[in-house]
Amino acid sequence: MAMSSSTIDVRPISGAVGAEIHGVDLSSSLSDDLFAEICQAYDDHGVIFFRDQELRPEDHIAFAERWGDININRFFTPVDDYPMIAEVRKEPEQKTNIGSRWHTDHSYDQVPAMGSVLYALEVPTKGGDTLFASMAAAYDALSDGMKSALDGLEAHHSSRHAFGLNARQMKSTHGNDQAYNNPDLATQDAIHPVVLTHPRTGRKGIYVNGDFTTHFVGWTRAESNPLLEMLYSHATEPRFTGRFRWEKGSVALWDNLAVQHCAVNDYQGERRLMHRITVEGTPLT
Repeated sequence: MAMSSSTIDVRPISGAVGAEIHGVDLSSSLSDDLFAEICQAYDDHGVIFFRDQELRPEDHIAFAERWGDININRFFTPVDDYPMIAEVRKEPEQKTNIGSRWHTDHSYDQVPAMGSVLYALEVPTKGGDTLFASMAAAYDALSDGMKSALDGLEAHHSSRHAFGLNARQMKSTHGNDQAYNNPDLATQDAIHPVVLTHPRTGRKGIYVNGDFTTHFVGWTRAESNPLLEMLYSHATEPRFTGRFRWEKGSVALWDNLAVQHCAVNDYQGERRLMHRITVEGTPLT
């Protein structure tokens, strides 16, 4: 059932995560009151979606800047004349796509990015959905014993194995046709708590992910792997997830501290083109 506010219509896409917002034109100037309602929906649901938008690059940038400073992506191809906008593209002849594993963007940064604003320009006739998972719902479902075991643990995150020179060589060896730019810039390492208290909502959530987390601080990788794999599997159980089907003109804004996401690679032979802007975060405490 839709939940209405004074100016926007918020429709959850699942029981755990995500909501579509109707009645908003992102190309227009948003009043402070309207923007506050959008922010509340974002905090409540972890990821919000808008449909039937017609955004110029300037509109896309202006909306992203309402949330914070823009992060210039190191590894994605920028849009011509708009370095703040990164392309997420898959051509019909390409077999692999970007983001096909469950992950949290920029967890390898000392100050992780707040979120991303993804705008759909071209979508396949079928497939190409994005899945999202609530890390707060996943944490809440853990046993008291596991919560106690995770309390105080920290984990190491890195961009090196995902975007660095070794990653490029591995992609080439295994026929991956979605290599990233600037592998020499993949030098980011960070340590973050395994259980994160969200800076705005105060909710606790799991903060490890299969793309960028390497091991627990003070543990070997061999010791870390079984527990990490359990957390990855648990955090992405269907009961914690929601699925968004893209249409041309759809926009998604997700919270990297609240959700993980996964781009489904099930549209072989078709083109998919998205424009992404990433918003800087604030230091974690």
